[in-house]
Amino acid sequence: MNESKFADLPATDAHDALRIEYRWIGAADGEAPLAVFLHEGLGSIAMWKDWPAALCARLGMRGLVYSRPGYGRSTPRAPGVKWPVDFMAGQAREVLPALLDALGVSAAERTRMWLIGHSDGASIALLYAAAFPEALDGAVAIAPHVFVEDVSIESIGEAKVAYETTRLREKLARYHDDVDSAFYGWNDIWLDPAFRAWNIVGDLPSIRAPLLAVQAVDDHYGTMAQVEAIGAAVPHARVHALAHGGHSPHRDAPQPLDDAIEQFISAQRKSAA
Repeated sequence: MNESKFADLPATDAHDALRIEYRWIGAADGEAPLAVFLHEGLGSIAMWKDWPAALCARLGMRGLVYSRPGYGRSTPRAPGVKWPVDFMAGQAREVLPALLDALGVSAAERTRMWLIGHSDGASIALLYAAAFPEALDGAVAIAPHVFVEDVSIESIGEAKVAYETTRLREKLARYHDDVDSAFYGWNDIWLDPAFRAWNIVGDLPSIRAPLLAVQAVDDHYGTMAQVEAIGAAVPHARVHALAHGGHSPHRDAPQPLDDAIEQFISAQRKSAA
């Protein structure tokens, strides 16, 4: 990947001033369609490793990867601040559009833009697609969450134990300037009893763009019920099951995941030609 750069987002009623770590990857052609990658709840630019660049090369796209506030080298959470229950909606409706504005991504470019999100990032992609139905060409949601399942809470609880009793904190510290900001920002809100009522299924029918929802059947953070709910709410969506890949198929089953994404995007390009 290229070296990280930083975009400064001014304070608004929705968020404080933010410094966002980002990188451009993939095709140098400014006319190539843009893929924006949205990382998981413990992710960052560095944690993606080479997968976004490899996928962009395969698709002939230019890519944008960035670390959300609280992650990577972006502005960490302020001490004592907890993400609100609707934090993913804020990321979709406020932070991502502000970043695109700061980077000079035009309205015309956004109509040719694809969002590729993983886990919490997939939920953010869905919320963006619902809030701005004309402002993208399509979306890919990998291991998305649209409501809270017991299996998610159990696994996130186990992650907290691992973070506090094993070398997990040390490993994650390689990818985040403030590792506690990253981990507890995600872990605390997901384990908050108020978060059990979080549900974005009602937002999904507003999605108009092509949508691919991918779920591995052996994912320990969510079940096929997540993508089935997406398929029911968005009839034109394609739901794709992976036989294996766990919660991170871009890492553990990249070939079948990449094949599914390429086939879907290629089909959309042909139908639009």
